[in-house]
Amino acid sequence: MKKTVLTADYFRGAVSLAISEEGIKPWRIPYQDYELFAPDGIGGKAEICAGVRLCVRSNAKQIRLTFAGITEDARIDCLADGVLLASNALQAGDTETVFAGMGDGRKDVEIYLPQNIGMTLSGLWTEQEAEVEPLLPTWQQVQFRWIAYGSSITQCAGASSPSRTWPAIAARECGLDLTCLGFSGNCHLEPMVARMIRDLPTDFISLGVGINVYGANSLGPRTFRPALIGMLETIRERHPYTPLLVNSPLYAVHRETDPNLLGYTLPAMREEVELTVEMLKQRGDQHIYYLNGLELLGPDDEAHLPDQLHPDAAGYELIASRFVSKVLLPMRERAICRLGTVISRAGNKVQISKS
Repeated sequence: MKKTVLTADYFRGAVSLAISEEGIKPWRIPYQDYELFAPDGIGGKAEICAGVRLCVRSNAKQIRLTFAGITEDARIDCLADGVLLASNALQAGDTETVFAGMGDGRKDVEIYLPQNIGMTLSGLWTEQEAEVEPLLPTWQQVQFRWIAYGSSITQCAGASSPSRTWPAIAARECGLDLTCLGFSGNCHLEPMVARMIRDLPTDFISLGVGINVYGANSLGPRTFRPALIGMLETIRERHPYTPLLVNSPLYAVHRETDPNLLGYTLPAMREEVELTVEMLKQRGDQHIYYLNGLELLGPDDEAHLPDQLHPDAAGYELIASRFVSKVLLPMRERAICRLGTVISRAGNKVQISKS
C-alpha cells in the first residue's frame, strides 16, 4: 500500500496541529500557547478531536488510517460525498482502522475523528495506484466558517458517533465549515478562549453559555454577567460585524429549581444572558442574537436526558434539527451570514454572490 504523508491541508476543524515523531496531533487551542490555557489545556479537553475532520479527495477503494495507540474506546466515521460510509468502533490501544468498500471513481472523503479522545495520526494508506490529495474547495464551493463554543453539550461525547454530534449535523446540513470548541465541563468564559475566538477567522459564531458555570459554581450573580460581557466585547474587537449568537442553558431537570452554591438557578442565568444581549443591541451591536436554550431542548424533551442533564444520541440529533430550523436557515434567508454577501445553497455547499 501507499502512504500519504499528512499535512495541515488535510485537516479541518482544528485550531492548531502539533508535529512529533509519532505523527500529527490536532488541537482545539493554539498548541504553542498551551500553558496559557490553564489548567492543562482547558482542563485536558483541548486535545479532544470533537469536530476535527481529515478531508481527502481520492479514487481509493480502501483507506487505512494509522495512529498512536488511543487511550479510550471511541468511534471514527468516514463519509464519502457527504454520505456516511462507515462508523468504525475503536478500542483502547488500537493503532489503525480501515474503511473498505469505497467504490470506484474520485470522491470527497471526510473522516470525522472521535469526539471523546485526542488522536495522533501517523499515516493514511491507500492502494499504490490511488490518487490522493487534500480536499480543498474550489471558489464555487467556498464554505462559510462556523465557530461553536460551549460545554459537553456542544462537544457531544454521548452522540452516536463523531459525525452525529449536533454541530456536525447542522454544519453539514447548511454547508458550513465547523470548528467545534465544545469543552466538556470547561465552558467558563475564560479570557484566553475569548481571545482565541477573536483571533480565528470565522463567518458565524455561536456561544452556548451558563451550564458549566452553574455546575462548577465558577461564577456567581456578581461575576457571571461581567464575564460574559468581557468575552463578547473581546470577540468583537476583530469580529465587529460577524453574526454572533448567544444561547442560554438547555433544559436540565433539577437545575431549573435547585440553586447552586452561589444561589443561581438556570432560569436566573437565562435572564442574565438575555439582558446582556439586549444591552449590547441597545449599544449599537446589530449582529448579536439571543436564543433561549429551552427552544433547543425543553421540559417536553426530558426523556432525552438520561442523567437529567446530558442529551442522549437522539437528543443531540433533535438539537441539530432545531438549531438548523431556528438559527441557520433564518440566517441564510435573511442573508446575514456575512456583511456584503448573499448566500444560497447548492446541494451541500454554500455559493457566494457579492451584493
